[in-house]
Amino acid sequence: MGEENIREALLKKKYYDNCPGCKVDQAKEQNQNLSIRNILIVWMVVLSSSLPISSLFPYLYFMVRDFNIAKTDADISSYAGYVGSSLMLGRALTSVLWGLIADRYGRKPVIVIGVTSVVIFNTLFGLSTSFWMALITRFLLGSLCGVLGPVKAYASELFREEHQSIGLSTVSAAWGIGLIIGPALGGYLAQPAEKYPHIFLKGSFWDKFPYFLPCIIISSLAFVAAIVCIWIPETLHNHNDGNKSTNEAEALENEGGGTDKDKKIQKKENLLLNWPLMSAILIYSIYALQDIAFQEVFSLWAVSPRRLGGLNFTTDDVGNVLSISGLALIIYQAAAYPFVEKAFGMVSIARISGVLTIPLTQSFPFIAMCSGAVLFILLSIASSLKNLMSTNIVTGLFLIQNRAVEQRQRGEANGIAMTFMSVFKTIGPAIGGAVLSWSQTRMNASFLPGTHMFFFVINIVSATALVMFISFIRDKKKTCSDEEK
Repeated sequence: MGEENIREALLKKKYYDNCPGCKVDQAKEQNQNLSIRNILIVWMVVLSSSLPISSLFPYLYFMVRDFNIAKTDADISSYAGYVGSSLMLGRALTSVLWGLIADRYGRKPVIVIGVTSVVIFNTLFGLSTSFWMALITRFLLGSLCGVLGPVKAYASELFREEHQSIGLSTVSAAWGIGLIIGPALGGYLAQPAEKYPHIFLKGSFWDKFPYFLPCIIISSLAFVAAIVCIWIPETLHNHNDGNKSTNEAEALENEGGGTDKDKKIQKKENLLLNWPLMSAILIYSIYALQDIAFQEVFSLWAVSPRRLGGLNFTTDDVGNVLSISGLALIIYQAAAYPFVEKAFGMVSIARISGVLTIPLTQSFPFIAMCSGAVLFILLSIASSLKNLMSTNIVTGLFLIQNRAVEQRQRGEANGIAMTFMSVFKTIGPAIGGAVLSWSQTRMNASFLPGTHMFFFVINIVSATALVMFISFIRDKKKTCSDEEK
């Protein structure tokens, strides 16, 4: 009887009055329902920090051309690539640092600083009058906006365990929507004096700074998010006794055989030696490589002429397809995802999506053979499904990463993930553009002619990540089975 009382005392969590993390945990214990307010907080933070990443793709070529730094037209793409990669380079250099800061001082300060940096440096980017100003402002934006890593840890801590997958899917869905809607905004709103001369007059401020409108719209959304972030709760605990009690309780559970092996937290001080974490990060990085390559090349492929295997779309056509994809992702995340996740489980959904995305990706060059309304409808459906599956895959990997470490190292772990992912995403656009250019030189080849080759190469990367993912899940199940024996 005495042993049972000790066990209950240890398993009963102790809350501290002055600890923000304890307040969040206590609120989660008292309210078992899914918090729509918390979903909106995560959604708003992630969306405001993801919109600037790819919003410049539709107009970057013209922006660099206006700087008059390129000696030939062929050089414009090279300079544009430097500007496009500068944000990812800055993020790769500072992600671990922001993760450590989030573990030491809290998730909230890092989130507030990151969203505020969007307001400042994205606005300055829109006002750029030279190549170096554009390059530096994008680099500083990437360096100071270390939001994605800490917000993944934040989402996993803000929701009850049964709602964690929904919280993390909100991160991946909002991130994906930002990467889709961002280019749409850039395409619609850049050079407004040329596109909408009856509203934005020639010779006006908007004509002098033709790329400022999409930037100020995104910065305004980030400004609202920064204000709201002042009142968001902090989830990091600022005491040690609670951690000790938790460890003792887990030890007792282990002795009694009551621990859920599938959700067991790995406690390793050196995160680089944490096999489940690093495996999930590597798989995530490979998926990120093919995803950013596909996103960048999709617009280039769509506007390419038919003779090169493209669709001969206008920038408005591309914006329409991306807008439909973003809307589909919003509807899926809000209406369908909770039921799908409950029925299959997040890891299973990610694995199924990884398999289905391969034939879907290879279907794009066949869709290009259509025309008119049929082409637009099929492309919109395929693009929407591709983004839904990418979101499922990323969410599953987010869940594995955050369950592989305890809270005090979760910010650092997500910072490491962001560093690896940013490095892969830095090289992804260059590789994607080079493969697309090469594939368009072999339109009459007997094996995978034209853009069929580009999508085949993308699928090789996807298949590599899928094999690693399946092997990881199999090894994890085997390890859990051996431990139970």
